[in-house]
Amino acid sequence: MFPLVRELAAKDAPLRVPVTVTCRVLKLVRQHYYRWLKNPVTEAELVEAYRANALFDAHRDDPEFGYRFLVDEAAEAGEPMAERTAWRICSQQGWWSAFGKPKRGKANQKGKPGPPVHDDLCAVVDEHGVIRHEFNAVRPNELWLADITEHRTSEGKLYLCAVKDVFSGRIVGYSIDSRMKSRLAVAALNSAVARRDDVAGCIMHTDRGSQFRSRKFVRALGRHDMVGSMGRVGAAGDNAAMESFFSLLQKNVLDRRFWATRDELRIAIVTWIERTYHRRRRQTRLGRLTPVEYETIMTTPADLAA
Repeated sequence: MFPLVRELAAKDAPLRVPVTVTCRVLKLVRQHYYRWLKNPVTEAELVEAYRANALFDAHRDDPEFGYRFLVDEAAEAGEPMAERTAWRICSQQGWWSAFGKPKRGKANQKGKPGPPVHDDLCAVVDEHGVIRHEFNAVRPNELWLADITEHRTSEGKLYLCAVKDVFSGRIVGYSIDSRMKSRLAVAALNSAVARRDDVAGCIMHTDRGSQFRSRKFVRALGRHDMVGSMGRVGAAGDNAAMESFFSLLQKNVLDRRFWATRDELRIAIVTWIERTYHRRRRQTRLGRLTPVEYETIMTTPADLAA
């Protein structure tokens, strides 16, 4: 606002407005204006501030990213810059990748998961006082599980985020990408919601991965009126039902052969989920039915959409 005050008060302004009047209309403090006038912010400083803000937003959404990846995110946000510029800003602010150099005196905290953004709604205490998890649902869209897995190809890693409905074990949504970013989890959630339609009140249980703690994912849950749930640190059993699916995927697809391209592996994953896991693999838990058969018998189309 201060540059505007200066322009309106300039002698060559078409319609000159005194500083006192402009500050009163804009509710600015004159002392702050004159203090800025003695040492105004340069155009270069303003540009760097916008760049730093874009880098900070990207770093907060995906703490694993180093400055090279943050450059791409900042460019998508409308603030392009050279990698060297991004490195200088990140270095000055201490915005390092979670997998990069640890802070001095805190090397033992490297890789420590961040705080949960949701309560653990699937945890129960048994008669022995031990905390365990129960993944039960009596109807579709009551409890979903989500997790991320990865596999190497000759072109690099491929990441899969899958969303599982506990009621039938069906994979109701998934997203596959070459980069493990928050948008991978958001895309999987949006895919599940598009397939199921009305999911208000559904619980989404995840681990404490940064993709599930990101602002984008939390906002997506709120947008669909869903309830978040987050497991404990370092407890694989907290999402065992989802890990069992990934174990099957690992044995039946990922480890069966060497994958030359990402597209080749992507097609194999989708084919196995949609053709084999959903329609051919019978589960004892479902009375020797496939997930699609179980949903067809136990529900109506209205139940799946409500």
